[in-house]
Amino acid sequence: MKILLTTTSFQDTPGKHHDLLNSQNWDIDYLRGPVEESVLLPIIHKYDGVICGDDEYTKEVLIAGKKGKLKVLSKYGVGLDRIDLEAAKEFDVTVTNCPGVNQVSVAEHVLALLFVFEKNVHLQYNSTKEGSWKRLIGNEIQDRTIGIIGLGSVGKELVKKSLALGMNVIGFDLFKDERLIALYPEMKFTNDINSIYENADIISLHIPHTPKSEKLINTDVIFNKLKKCPIIINTSRGMLIDVDAVIKGLKEEKIRGYLTDVLAKEPIDENEKLRGITNVIITPHVGSRTYQSVVRQGTMAVDNLLELLG
Repeated sequence: MKILLTTTSFQDTPGKHHDLLNSQNWDIDYLRGPVEESVLLPIIHKYDGVICGDDEYTKEVLIAGKKGKLKVLSKYGVGLDRIDLEAAKEFDVTVTNCPGVNQVSVAEHVLALLFVFEKNVHLQYNSTKEGSWKRLIGNEIQDRTIGIIGLGSVGKELVKKSLALGMNVIGFDLFKDERLIALYPEMKFTNDINSIYENADIISLHIPHTPKSEKLINTDVIFNKLKKCPIIINTSRGMLIDVDAVIKGLKEEKIRGYLTDVLAKEPIDENEKLRGITNVIITPHVGSRTYQSVVRQGTMAVDNLLELLG
């Protein structure tokens, strides 16, 4: 079997997932993802399976793969929006992912971004490095209202952690999870997203990128629906926000801060509009990049490949 591995988190983190991978009698090639369509097209036919990150698996790539040996795409992680799932089904390429393994790391990252911003950690770190002792005034997060858009694995974990920190929680989802509501009766559940726009001091995004969710946070939301000048946190996908609308919202004080682990184009481009904007914090898509999470995801991705390739 010939295998391609592109996820950099897997490659850069030592652990048992490497032992499991290397114990297979596979011929393994490595690329540093996310890998673009133009790179995949001339090579994908050589591989029986891929352990992939956020590479571009378009219909054209899948056609090229199926003309060769390609049978399985084992996604390291959860989101499948970079894979044309209809084409994968059409050309009989099996796609798997790793649900339920990174929610602790990502939920912790949401709170890390929030604490850094509200306590001015990033600003005070840089000022003391330069020898300054100018002290800024921060904010507590206890008793603040956080609106969580999307109650999948990460959203649920953030509900638990936010309540433990003494926050008020509004959870939005199209699906009403009665078990979650029974487990956390302090959470206010809503299937009306406007309830979050109107009441939340902090809005955290936890939904996949689809045509319906693209630019969910847009000019209309920012200037007509937000009532409390919230902080917006995004650890899902960069395409969930309209960048120009967010920048304008920050400048006109309709949004207090935009804290993101994801961009529409990754790695960051030198012309990225969010770079250097006041009250924006960007981390390089590392929400799930903890040692514990990488080992869990890497092991599951290899196991999925093993099961499907026999």
